[in-house]
Amino acid sequence: MSSTKLIIADDHPLFRGALRGAIEAFMPGCVVREASGLDELSALLAQERDVDLLLLDLAMPGAQGFSGLIYLRAQFPEVPVVVVSASEEPVVIRRAIEFGASGFIPKSLETDGIGNAIRTVLSGDIWAPPDVDLDTAEDRELVDLVRRIGRLTPQQMRVLMMLSEGLLNKQIAYELNVSEATVKAHVSAILQKLGVDSRTQAVIAASKIGATARPLAGVE
Repeated sequence: MSSTKLIIADDHPLFRGALRGAIEAFMPGCVVREASGLDELSALLAQERDVDLLLLDLAMPGAQGFSGLIYLRAQFPEVPVVVVSASEEPVVIRRAIEFGASGFIPKSLETDGIGNAIRTVLSGDIWAPPDVDLDTAEDRELVDLVRRIGRLTPQQMRVLMMLSEGLLNKQIAYELNVSEATVKAHVSAILQKLGVDSRTQAVIAASKIGATARPLAGVE
């Protein structure tokens, strides 16, 4: 494990520090990097492509619901992702696995359990709480949607989330500090990549992955 490299992506520095300490205790000599938002994380992954595992919080700056997970799995498919979340809802855990996560670790899990989960994923298997049934039928429509949303850039993902909040182009432009023309270009690209004809259909797609105005119920 001495050459193992991990990234902890969470916007809470105290939790990042605690998780880092736990990892370094049961994996002495491993390299641990940290990121507090999707942009920082994307830049880090682009620089260090030899990352063995990413530990991802679903609710970070730049991401809502499962949007960050879907984007990262599409842009960096070689990096296994384990979701680390305060949620313990079976539907959230199953959906994270459906969206490409190699594991799901509740933040309430004890240190020994975290170590076992990480070792399981590093060995190539999927880990989830033992009381959660992952043997559910695959939703082909959802799988296709995940593939399409994975094509969006981080900025397009933000625009999609703002569309789901009902914001107008000028409001989105103000929030992102860009021109309305830029927003219109992003919206056009979003519609094309999602294979939909209207903003309303794009918002419906966003709702299916929990990219709504507020984090998905039960997800932190």
